[in-house]
Amino acid sequence: MQPTIDLNSDLGESFGAWHVGDDEAMFRVVTSANVACGFHAGDAVTMARSAAAAAREGVVLGAHPGYRDLVGFGRRALETSPDEIAAELLVQLGSLDGVARASGIRVRYVKAHGALYHRLATDAAAARAFAEAVAVYDPTLPVLGPPSSEIELAADAAGLRFAREAFVDRGYLADGSLVPRGQPTSIVDDPAAAADRALELAETGSITADDGSRVELRPDSLCLHGDTPGAAVMAAAVRAALERAGVEIRAFA
Repeated sequence: MQPTIDLNSDLGESFGAWHVGDDEAMFRVVTSANVACGFHAGDAVTMARSAAAAAREGVVLGAHPGYRDLVGFGRRALETSPDEIAAELLVQLGSLDGVARASGIRVRYVKAHGALYHRLATDAAAARAFAEAVAVYDPTLPVLGPPSSEIELAADAAGLRFAREAFVDRGYLADGSLVPRGQPTSIVDDPAAAADRALELAETGSITADDGSRVELRPDSLCLHGDTPGAAVMAAAVRAALERAGVEIRAFA
């Protein structure tokens, strides 16, 4: 059977005078866009431009909520309570969804950002609060997240569809978690290497960890971070390699 995979990217992360990534190029390559909702990055104008780009390019729009942490780009672990996580998710989700309506589209899925994403993988209470908030807002919205995680269990319990994600531009540890940023094998920034990893994930459902072991992920979607240097070139190389191999590239949502 011909494999099918989604390509997603974290986009819309510019803020005011600070420009992050080449969103224009990325929107022409990916099939799903995780757009920042103003808490870890992004602002009202950036959200509006991102929604317009998604509508123009036929890219499925996803909400990318994070901790209220502009200074730390949402990558700092905060002691936010489950109740706060749920309430702040609803604020972010509603903001992007409202802006998207002006471009004639809606938010079609939700993926947490940064430190919140990693917390939801292991914190059952936080994951349950997140999933239940999504279900209250719109029970048809899928959640995109890490395989075999607490957020996958919580999404299932809340009656939400869960889509498994793998990263082609990040290294993996043997337990299936990402190599922490700052370590030598944490970032993959070579287009050829990223393309090889994408093919490996799409065709086998697994990836080689930093210790040489195999990690089973069975992803529905492959992510490339929009703020990685050279992300647009890498994304184009990944898409081209998948298409040459006969992999069908299609949004999961």
